[in-house]
Parts: sequence; C-alpha cells; structure tokens
Amino acid sequence: MRTSNVSYLVKKGITSVWKNFVMSFASFCILLVSLLQVSVTVLFMLNVNIIMNNIENTNEITIYVKDGATQEQKDHIQDVLEKDENLTDIAYKSSEEALEEFKATLDDVAVLFDYLPKNPMPETFLVRVKDLTKISYSVAAISSIDGVDQVKAPYEFAAALVNIRDTFSIIIIAMLVTLIAVSIVVVSNTIRTSVFARREEISIMKYVGATNGFIKLPFFVEGMFIGVLAGCASFGLAWFIYNSVFSLFSAENFSLWQMFGFFNLIPFNKIMWVVLAANCAAGALLGAAGTVISTGKYLKV
Repeated sequence: MRTSNVSYLVKKGITSVWKNFVMSFASFCILLVSLLQVSVTVLFMLNVNIIMNNIENTNEITIYVKDGATQEQKDHIQDVLEKDENLTDIAYKSSEEALEEFKATLDDVAVLFDYLPKNPMPETFLVRVKDLTKISYSVAAISSIDGVDQVKAPYEFAAALVNIRDTFSIIIIAMLVTLIAVSIVVVSNTIRTSVFARREEISIMKYVGATNGFIKLPFFVEGMFIGVLAGCASFGLAWFIYNSVFSLFSAENFSLWQMFGFFNLIPFNKIMWVVLAANCAAGALLGAAGTVISTGKYLKV
C-alpha cells in the first residue's frame, strides 16, 4: 500500500470519529469507565501492599540473654542474628538501658528501683522479621543459640497479618481479573454496535473492490484514536481521585493513620507517566483490536 493511501486512510479514520460522533462517544465512555476502574484498582493494590508491608515491619522479636552470659556469648548471638537473612533491624539493649526505659514509665515510684541490690532487667536483642510466614523457624533458630535465655515473638499477630494479606491479595486479584474481563466484553460489544451502524458503508467499499486491509485500516485508526483519548481522560480522572484520597493521609494529624501502616504511600507524581502510558496503550489496544475484530463479520460479502 502506497504512503499516500496510508495517509488518506489514517485521516479518514480520525475524521470518522467526528462524523460518527454518537457511536464514537459511546465507545469513548465505555473505554473510559473500563480503564478508570482498572487503573484505580491497580493503584489501590499497590498501596495496600505498601500498607501491609508497613504493618509487617512493626513486628518485633525480643531475645533475652541469659543472666551471667559472657561477652563472647553476646558477640556470638549478634553474629548469628546478623547472618540470618530473615532478620533485620538488629538492636542490642543493655540491662541499664532497659531499666532506665522502664523507670521512665513509672513516674514517682521509679526511685524505688535505686534501692535494689541488683538490676532485675535482662540484656536483650530486638529484631524484626522480614517474612512473617517464617517467624516460627526464625524463633526456633534463635532459641538454639548458646547464651539465649528466652525468645518472645508475636505469633498471633503474625498469623493474623499473613491471613489478612493473603485475603486482600486474593480479593484484589479477583477484582482486577473480573474488571478486565468485563471491560473487554463491554468494549467489544459497544464497538461491534458502532461497526454495525456502518455495515452498508463497508459493503459498498467491498463491492467496489476495496481490499480487507484498505477497509480495516480506518476502523483500526479510529478505534486506536478513541482508545488514546479515553486513556488520557482516564489518566486525568485517576489523578484527581488518587490525589483527593492521598491528601487525606498527608495531613498534619497523620499520626493516627501511621499506627495502621498508612505511610510511605506512593505519590502520584512518581508514577504519573507510567499510569499515562499504561492507560493510553491499553485504550489504544482495546479500541483498535475491538474495532478490527468487529469488522471481520461485515467483510464477508
């Protein structure tokens, strides 16, 4: 096909958007809603994963060192902890530091501890677990270290958090798959209706000897153009919705939300170009593919 023909057909496809404005607008709206739903769901899923990771990072294992443990044993404990790939944020707390922290919570009666013959607070190591599903293995390994007296870990918290995370993942993935499937079906049916309204135009072009490629290209360009427009509109709405919600967790009184893991959320300006490209690419693909597939029935003249 000559360059002049391609240029003509591309222009024809774009101008067809305005000539068939009602059906084009219907396709645009369906694509817009579909892309917006998928975009918001994906952005929600990304931030839920961050929130769940933030909550997971609040878990803490307390390791009590045996009374009278030698410095060599303490060094060995720290060395083993640092080599464990599932442990992070390893911190040592002396008995003196532990006592001072405990006394700070007692206010007036804290002076009573000054008369004790011996510091009752044990030396401890505080660590966090990267993978909560392996917390039992980590505790078992820590307990076997020479010089460790006792290990306390939030088993119930870890189990509940893992269940919540898995449930959220299943729900979000199911929602995403359902939205994509419904979007493809609805978009395809809407575009098929648009093509059906111009079946006579396709038949005439076929009768005068136009090739299938010559007939399909304008529809391909039209569908792609509508898809890109819908992708840009979806991006703009997703931006507005995301920033409106994001501002709720960026206020000065954010300390309450931080307790529930709502921090380090993704600012939209860090992913805006990825979201724009994904929306435009998905819109163009759905629009172009749906239009071309829908014209196939009317090419059999």
